[in-house]
Amino acid sequence: MPEFTLRDARPGDEAGAYHVCLKTGDFGADGAPFYRDDPDALGRIFVGPYIAYEPDFALILEDAGGICGYALGAIDSRTFYDRYEREWRPKLCAQFPMPTGDPANWTRSQVVHSCYHQPDYFCPEPYVEYPAHLHIDLLERAQGHGFGRRMMEQVMDRLRQRGVPGAHLGVAMRNRRAFGFYDRLGFRELARVGPEPDGCVYLGRKL
Repeated sequence: MPEFTLRDARPGDEAGAYHVCLKTGDFGADGAPFYRDDPDALGRIFVGPYIAYEPDFALILEDAGGICGYALGAIDSRTFYDRYEREWRPKLCAQFPMPTGDPANWTRSQVVHSCYHQPDYFCPEPYVEYPAHLHIDLLERAQGHGFGRRMMEQVMDRLRQRGVPGAHLGVAMRNRRAFGFYDRLGFRELARVGPEPDGCVYLGRKL
């Protein structure tokens, strides 16, 4: 088995973690072919602000090849999204204009750029029971060794120690493989947003 190191995230991890986000950015599969015009498009939403604003709940997995996974969390989603709105999103909008023309012709990167301008801050109810949220991605070479469960449990333990009653996460309906993983971790469905097959299922777990 290759040697892996699990550690806290630190400044300088962004490039490697953004790469993991890209390589899992096609509903768990390799997103690189779809984001050639902007490989960091997804990472700016799903990785960067967590490392910057929630370092106590950010774990990095690495091996000899570099960063190969991460688990991220926000202790209070509404507080996190408020800071994202005030401090993070304005920079994205200034750097990446809202795409124009027919959205049906946008690249995937342009779709993500539109999310910079029109963010989705949905939080499933009951919010008071599941205020935290989580996010995890592992490259293929890091899968199958138990690190996904270990990383999620470590982040949830940290949230529990801070008095958080529960956490939620969103899973794209197209990412079928992920549902079994979260089910084994004890997550249960809270809400569905959008139609099949392009919607999102929100899952929650009491801590």
